[in-house]
Amino acid sequence: MSKQTQNSTGTKKDKGELEERLIRVRRVFTVVKGGRRIGFNALVVVGNRKGGVGIGLGKAKELVEAINKGRTKAEREMVQIPLKDNTIPHQVVGEYGAARVLLKPASSGTGAVAGETVRAITELVGIRDIVTKSLGSNNPLNVAKATLQGLSTLKDPSKVFQSRGKAMK
Repeated sequence: MSKQTQNSTGTKKDKGELEERLIRVRRVFTVVKGGRRIGFNALVVVGNRKGGVGIGLGKAKELVEAINKGRTKAEREMVQIPLKDNTIPHQVVGEYGAARVLLKPASSGTGAVAGETVRAITELVGIRDIVTKSLGSNNPLNVAKATLQGLSTLKDPSKVFQSRGKAMK
C-alpha cells in the first residue's frame, strides 16, 4: 500500500517538471514448451522542455510495468542539451548502428520538420524550430538513440569561443 502511495505522489511531482512520451510499444513472444509467453517492450522519452531529455526501453510481462520501467530508465539517463533560442546552435549528424539522423537549425517560425520519433525527442528537449532527415535504418529505437547521440554532441558556441580565448561577436 505504501508503495502505491509513493508511486502516485512521485508521478504527480514528476509530471509538474518532466513530460513523457511513448514512442513505441512492441508485443513480444517467448516460445516455451507449453506454448507462447507474451511480453512487452516500451520505448519512452522524458524531457523538461528546457534542454533536458532521456530515452529508456522498458521490458516486462505487463504493459504498464514496461512503460514505468522505460520512464525510470529515461529519467536516469537524462542529458542536458545546449539550445540557441528555439533551435540548435549548429548542424550535426547523429549515428547509432545503421541509423543516421541529420539535425539542422532552422529559422524562427519553421516548426519541427521531423519524423515521429525525432519529433518526440526534439519537442521534449524544447526545440521548436528544426529540420531533420532520418538516413539509413528506420528502426525507432536506433533512430531515437542516433538523435540523442547527435544532440549530445552539440556544443554551446559561447563556451567554444571562451575555450579558444576569443570574443564572441
